Amino acid sequence: MSKYVIGVDYGTDSVRSIIADASNGKEIASDVFYYPRWAAGKFCNPLQNQFRQHPLDYIEGLAVTVKNALARSPAGVAGQVVAISVDTTGSTPVAVDKSGTPLSMLPEFEDNPNAMFVLWKDHTATREADEINTLARSWGGTDYTKYEGGVYSSEWFWAKVLHVLRADDQVRKAAYSWVEHCDWIPALLTGETNPLTLKRSRCAAGHKAMWHPDFKGLPPEEFLVKLDPLLKGLRERLFTETFTCDVKVGNLSAEWSKKLGLPETVAIGAGAFDAHLGAIGGEIKPYYLSKVMGTSTCDMLIVPMEESGNKLVKGICGQVDGSIIPGMMGLEAGQSAFGDIYAWFRDLLLWPVEELLSQSSLVDQATKDKLVLEIADQIIPELSAKAEKIPIGESGIVALDWMNGRRTPDANQLLKGAIFGLNLGSDAPRIFRALVEATAFGAKKIVDRFVSEGVRIDGIVALGGVAKKSPFVMQVVADVLNMPILVARSEQACALGTAMAAATVAGLYPTVLDAQKAMGNGYEMEYKPIKENADVYSRLYDLYSESGAFVEHFSKKL
Repeated sequence: MSKYVIGVDYGTDSVRSIIADASNGKEIASDVFYYPRWAAGKFCNPLQNQFRQHPLDYIEGLAVTVKNALARSPAGVAGQVVAISVDTTGSTPVAVDKSGTPLSMLPEFEDNPNAMFVLWKDHTATREADEINTLARSWGGTDYTKYEGGVYSSEWFWAKVLHVLRADDQVRKAAYSWVEHCDWIPALLTGETNPLTLKRSRCAAGHKAMWHPDFKGLPPEEFLVKLDPLLKGLRERLFTETFTCDVKVGNLSAEWSKKLGLPETVAIGAGAFDAHLGAIGGEIKPYYLSKVMGTSTCDMLIVPMEESGNKLVKGICGQVDGSIIPGMMGLEAGQSAFGDIYAWFRDLLLWPVEELLSQSSLVDQATKDKLVLEIADQIIPELSAKAEKIPIGESGIVALDWMNGRRTPDANQLLKGAIFGLNLGSDAPRIFRALVEATAFGAKKIVDRFVSEGVRIDGIVALGGVAKKSPFVMQVVADVLNMPILVARSEQACALGTAMAAATVAGLYPTVLDAQKAMGNGYEMEYKPIKENADVYSRLYDLYSESGAFVEHFSKKL
């Protein structure tokens, strides 16, 4: 009889669950759930870079998507599901009580953003990240950022935890421990939510929490207390061991078995981050850079352990044994904003439509709403079509892609985006083209950093919404990198990679690589660089670099 696995993929705006045939990776059914509280803008303040998510969005989405996917599956599939694995965004931690319940699930904290999951893109902890970096270099002991690229980010675990502890006395007093989103969902499914015993992700801990075997786990109490006495005692309420995505953390609890309509024999795998499991779904192989291209980018690379040696790569988002493929060194980089930049420009152009049309008496409200939706859907495709026809460099506009700070190389979330070279002829398509080129130049900075640090790049694999939907963007990136880019065929590479991990957890394959080989969907197309475009972009890239150096220098004076 066929065996099926479920991959649950938690993204920034929604959660998607797919049911896959474990023998070949074929998608049987899927469903997506958009977080209603997040969509309403609750608990967020973009002007302060505060982005929080309520656990009820996650719980509701899990139940709805799995049940709906099962309802769309052939009869009998539910009884043949053998494993579930989960990926999430990260670092996205939450304060929990002694039972492992997020504080925002308690009545007294249900509307408190500090008691909610602190989303990856939340940058309220820039001060704390700076303090971590300063202390790591000056305290006279081990630099605990050295496996994190040597630069700790406000997007990561300790900075966020410390920021919330400082900002909210009530949360600080009630918080027994802290749990990453990718660890909490598997714990929830098994019913084993005790923060002292639930199994923690190697991926999350190694890349975001300064965990490493050389340190015997997390940074020691001495370092943490020197950072801030508020951290005293927290380390012993966290974890020492971590687990790769091929490890079973337990079985489906009776409660969730009933909720989902699945047997209690279903194995639950250790969680990991979306980009890492997306790299598996995109069939990553050694020295191929896997780019998950969505609201931001996460750039993943794997290197055989015997070849990685003691090399430390500066300015990336960490290097961790087994964080992507167990048994290989996983290296992570990325851009804090990619598709988000295009969405920002779309919303900027949409402002008069939404504001002024709402005041018009010429059409009824239903028509107004339809017009806004129609125009919003058409803006980026139309901009792309017009921008594609503009000769490279013709506009004289150069932009920086730091609208949400800079993740890699050398994390600095205080940096801002910029647009240079505007004049009275600078129209929307020309500015849009410059923004697309800026995101491509940011991608090249990552490739250049790996190469300059002695890590070769043999190829590029792209997956995610931008890779699947925007030929214009993908061709620009291929031209700027001057490298071919393979696009993964799977529409849901992150969920598929998570399903591959689940199949391994269930014991259907001895390793994740075996599951990947059996369940992979291959590639649907290849973007090849156009030589004359690459030559022009090489010169524009120098202008981008000079502009970035200017803005970075200027920002230090603000």
